[in-house]
Amino acid sequence: MTLHSVAVRTLCEFAARSGDLDLRYTPAPTAEEGITGHQTVQARRSPRYQSEMALAGQCGSLMISGRVDGYDPIAGRLEEIKTHRGDLSRVREAQRNLHRAQLRVYGALLCYQEKRKELDLALIYYDIGKDKETAIVETATADELWQELEKLCALYADWAAQEQAHRDARNQSLTDLNFPFPEFRPQQRPLSETVYKNAVRNHYLLLEAPTGLGKTLGTLFPSLKAMPAANQDRLFYLTSRNTTRQVAREAIERLATSQTGTLKLRTLELVAKDHACEHPDKACHGDDCPLAKGFFDRLPDARQAAATHPDILDQKALASIAADHQICPYFLAQEMARWCDLVIADVNRMFDQSALLHALTRQNDWKAGLLIDEAHNLVDRARGMYSVTLSQKRLLRIRKQAPKPLKPAMNGVARAWQSLLKNDAPDGGKEHGKPPVTLHHLPATLTMALARMVSAISDYLVDHPPDLALQELLFESLAFTKLAEVFGDHSLAELARPRRGDAQLSIQNLIPADFLAPRFESAQSTLLFSATLSPGEYYRDLLGLPEQTRFKSLPGPFNADQLTVHFTPDISTRKPDREGSLEPIAELIARQYRERPGNYLAFFSSFDYLEKVRAAVASSAPDIPQRAQRPGMSAEERQSFLEDFNEGNQSVAFAVLGGIFSEGIDLPGDRLIGAFVATLGLPPFDHWHEVLRQRLDQRFQQGYAYTYLIPGLQKVAQAAGRVIRTPTDRGVIWLIDDRFVRPDVRKLLPGWWEPTFG
Repeated sequence: MTLHSVAVRTLCEFAARSGDLDLRYTPAPTAEEGITGHQTVQARRSPRYQSEMALAGQCGSLMISGRVDGYDPIAGRLEEIKTHRGDLSRVREAQRNLHRAQLRVYGALLCYQEKRKELDLALIYYDIGKDKETAIVETATADELWQELEKLCALYADWAAQEQAHRDARNQSLTDLNFPFPEFRPQQRPLSETVYKNAVRNHYLLLEAPTGLGKTLGTLFPSLKAMPAANQDRLFYLTSRNTTRQVAREAIERLATSQTGTLKLRTLELVAKDHACEHPDKACHGDDCPLAKGFFDRLPDARQAAATHPDILDQKALASIAADHQICPYFLAQEMARWCDLVIADVNRMFDQSALLHALTRQNDWKAGLLIDEAHNLVDRARGMYSVTLSQKRLLRIRKQAPKPLKPAMNGVARAWQSLLKNDAPDGGKEHGKPPVTLHHLPATLTMALARMVSAISDYLVDHPPDLALQELLFESLAFTKLAEVFGDHSLAELARPRRGDAQLSIQNLIPADFLAPRFESAQSTLLFSATLSPGEYYRDLLGLPEQTRFKSLPGPFNADQLTVHFTPDISTRKPDREGSLEPIAELIARQYRERPGNYLAFFSSFDYLEKVRAAVASSAPDIPQRAQRPGMSAEERQSFLEDFNEGNQSVAFAVLGGIFSEGIDLPGDRLIGAFVATLGLPPFDHWHEVLRQRLDQRFQQGYAYTYLIPGLQKVAQAAGRVIRTPTDRGVIWLIDDRFVRPDVRKLLPGWWEPTFG
């Protein structure tokens, strides 16, 4: 008989859930708060108390294992600790039943392991806000506990056997996996070899792989091929852009259709709830949404249909399966994240505060590989995940129409706002429009008032129809209180009052490393790749990667003969010099265009600078066709702007560096033959960036480089990188600023760019 291993929690979540999906909001502690809460309760117990006790036992064909929170062998009492916030009655019945099922499985394993005939079982609900324990205690015999365990195992055993058969078939299929083309692109084989070795050696690698190598297929193919050798359970392909997820899906489809046999790989694409929800006007519980009613009763058949689906489980496939079984497609996708070999998702699914993939990796002790595409974006994305802004205006607006039961709590928050403005705002909060004020400590009065309001709104929403405005206020307040509890030198607190009655208190993350490090530690291997990842130390430090993380830069498929790079040592684009730069830049653009008419992009540091140069070109060279990016362009306008880059058109298109047209667009051949970059891309020297510089200097002794120089020149390299996209492209780049010739700047530009001066 083949034994199949399963974690206690996974077994119970599979076999012990029934009834409705019920996601009415209950204020839950963060993972860190949960750990602290467990430790608080455990520290109160007697010296004989055994914390985090490992339990394991065989039941039929299953080997079940887990760690119970605590056991007192003298008292014969087994404890499972669950942390919560506020009124315990808000913990749903289905959730309590799941907690009880887990405790009773632990009880069965303990009785088997310790040869006990009966046991006291205690569910300890610990309110972290009130430091209060509520114990629900029962006594059970070993026989009844084991009988219950056998019933759960009977429900799971066939699935476990199916999953093991799938795992064996998957591993054989991946071992036999062939590259889908007759040969690799230039430098694509070294890329694939590097990726494969990183996976099988369980390493962390920052890989700079230039455009044109075929990075998506060049990383997915070797990573999948390495899964059997590395004994990996899961592979997560993470990206910041929807278009990149589409390219990854296409790569998997290409791999699947090119094999002589069937590719035995379950692939899931996770999409945002807004894109998957069938009833956005309804709340996620059985009393409101028909697809939540009886969700867990219909889930087994839907799960089986999804597990045997022959194609990628993308949004369309999941919607079809969910419709056949009348359940929610979004939460079917969440369930299938447990059972799919490859998950294609946004980076937030692994790295934000409530990241699903990180939670599942920890829960199931998976050996997971991470592939992070466009990794140069992760620093800014992660800062956003751990930042929040609290709005006084939102509170005041909602308070006017708030139900009577919520008025006292909202009034308390309003008073706390006034106290904060009086004590911490410039001029006692009497004037608005002043620069933001940095707070060294978060106001305890406001955070406590927010916690009371969160509790009041939560209670109210339990018994009343969904209210979008209240939910937005709830989530904003909750996000703030959670980040307030872990506030430290990795973040900045700022109080701003741009207008009367519209104060804003923000927590802005500066150094995401403190939050991301545990995410990376949970992975077996990690590959972060992008065309621009130099210097590697910058990403290692800011992302919290392990010290042993390696950096490698691969040569690209392009050579210096394809690209002419001009430097302009006589032009300064510094703010005091910009007026004087307008005419020289206009002359340069006109000269280049007349020498070789075609499609060009001209990048500037701001819309204001862009417009001034554009006007100068129009005045001095009216024969040069031109068009420009505008602020707030619609999706249709952006698409039209890009479509005008065709071989039949010839014009200079003006755009803002770091904007939507400086990254992630492909304009090969004559669609784009040149770029002008009239800026180093340095962030503004404002208060926020100066605080960031100081913090990064204190932490890494690299304040200026990490705050200004490296991020700026990454934007330059990304924008100029639009010009050469294939081995047959030819083009020109003008780097317009005298600082580009400095050695410290030059070394941060792509090494294959050979400069021409003037």
